[in-house]
Amino acid sequence: NAQLNSRAPSNQSINRTHKKLSTKKKMKIQQLAITLLSAVTLCSTVSGFQPTLPLTRSRVGGVVQLRETKLAAKLKKKANLQTFQRFVEVECWKLPEVKDLAQTLLAVADACKQINRIVQRAATDDLYGAAVDEETGEQADVNVQGEVQQQLDVLCNTYMLRAFCGASNGAVCAVASEEEPTSRSCADVMGYDTDSTQVLKSGKFVATFDPLDGSKNIDSSLPVGTVFGIYRVKDGAEPGENESCLNSFLARGTEMVGAGYCLYSATTVLVLTLGSGTHGFTLDPDKAQFLKTHPNMRIPDVGPLYSFNEANSRDYSVPVQKFLDNMKEKGTMGGKKVSARYVGALLADVHNVLINGGIYGYPATTDVPNGKLRLLYESAPMAMIMEQAGGAGSTGTGRILDVLPPQPKKGDDIMEASKGIHVRVPTFLGSPENIYELEQFHIKYGDGPREDEV
Repeated sequence: NAQLNSRAPSNQSINRTHKKLSTKKKMKIQQLAITLLSAVTLCSTVSGFQPTLPLTRSRVGGVVQLRETKLAAKLKKKANLQTFQRFVEVECWKLPEVKDLAQTLLAVADACKQINRIVQRAATDDLYGAAVDEETGEQADVNVQGEVQQQLDVLCNTYMLRAFCGASNGAVCAVASEEEPTSRSCADVMGYDTDSTQVLKSGKFVATFDPLDGSKNIDSSLPVGTVFGIYRVKDGAEPGENESCLNSFLARGTEMVGAGYCLYSATTVLVLTLGSGTHGFTLDPDKAQFLKTHPNMRIPDVGPLYSFNEANSRDYSVPVQKFLDNMKEKGTMGGKKVSARYVGALLADVHNVLINGGIYGYPATTDVPNGKLRLLYESAPMAMIMEQAGGAGSTGTGRILDVLPPQPKKGDDIMEASKGIHVRVPTFLGSPENIYELEQFHIKYGDGPREDEV
C-alpha cells in the first residue's frame, strides 16, 4: 500500500492537470465517454435479449407440470411462419413459367423494405417537397401525368428500377414506370453499352410499376404503397427504337405472369400472386423479413364496404349513381350493415375491400372520362390479384384483364407510341357479387349522361 500510495499522483498534481485542460476539451471527453457507454449498454442489451416463453404451473396427481401460456404459443407460431424467400423459391420451382423470376421477386421485396424505411423517415429526414434537378438546382419538371415529381417519388422509382433491372439476372429486359414517359430497357437503366450486351435479348419478361401510389398521403401520415405487374415478352418481340420491347407492354392483362403490391401502413404488407392464388406477407420489424401471414387469401363473395370518392358522385354516370343509391338503400349486404370507407390511396382502399369484402371504384367522370387509374401498372395488376383471391375486376362493362391498350401506329415516334403505357380505364374491384351487380346496372342504364343532364 505504501508503494502504491507513493506512486499515485498527489491531489495537487491532479488539480494542476485539470486546470491545463480547457473547458472545451473536458466537454469533448465527457461526450465521448457518454457515447461509448451508450453503445456498450445498447450492444449488451441487444445481444443479451432472448425472448423467454412464459410458463404456467399446474398440479396433476401431485406432480407439478409446466405448460406454455397463450403468449408462448403465439411466439412459437411466429417462428413457424414461412418466409417470403422460401415461398418464392418453392413457387418458382412448382411453376416452370416463372422459375427465372425468383431473384427478381426477392429484389422487389428488398426494395419494398427500403421504401418502407424512407417513408417512415420522410419527415425527420426532410424528404418532403418537390424533387430538385441535381445539375441545375432547380425544381424538377412535371412527370408524364402532369404532376410535379416529389423527392419520394424519385427515390422510390430508383429503388424499383434497380430491383427489376439490377437484380433480375437478365430475366427482365425492360421496365415501365408511372414516373417516366416511355418504357426503358434494363440496359439503359443500368448504364450498359447496348451494342455489346445481350441483356435485351435474354430477358423473358417486362415489368410495370407505380413506385409510390398515393404519395400525397404521406404529409398526413396516411397509407401509401407500391404496385407492380410482370408481363411475358411476346413471342418474336424485338427491341424497338429505344430497345424497350414496347409491344410486350401494350398487352392484355391476361399476359401477366405475376402481380403484387406493398402497403406501407400500420403494418407493412406485401401481397403477391403468381397465378396460383393470392398470398400476403407481413414485415417482421425484428427480423426484417416478410413472413407469410395471409396464405391463400379469399375475398368474401359479397361485402358491405363501398370505397368511392362520393364528393365526385354528381359527376358519375347514371349506372354508377344508381348502383351506389341502391346499395345504400338496401342498408345491408352479406348480412352486414353497408359502410363507406375511403382513404384516397388505391392500395389502402383495395386492401381493405380484399380483407372485408365489398367494392372499390374509381369511375369515369365528366372531367376524367376514362377514370384516373392507369391500366398497365395499377388497374390490371390489382385486378389479377383480386381475381386470384376469388374476386373480380371490371371497367363497368367488361373484365379489366381483357382490355387491350392502344397499339402504336406505323410511323409513330417513341413518345407517341408510348402513350398506351399510361392509358387510363374506369376501375371497379371487389367481391364478385358486388361487381356483378354493378355491371347489371350498366347493362340496364347504359353509360348515359349524369342525371342532372338528362
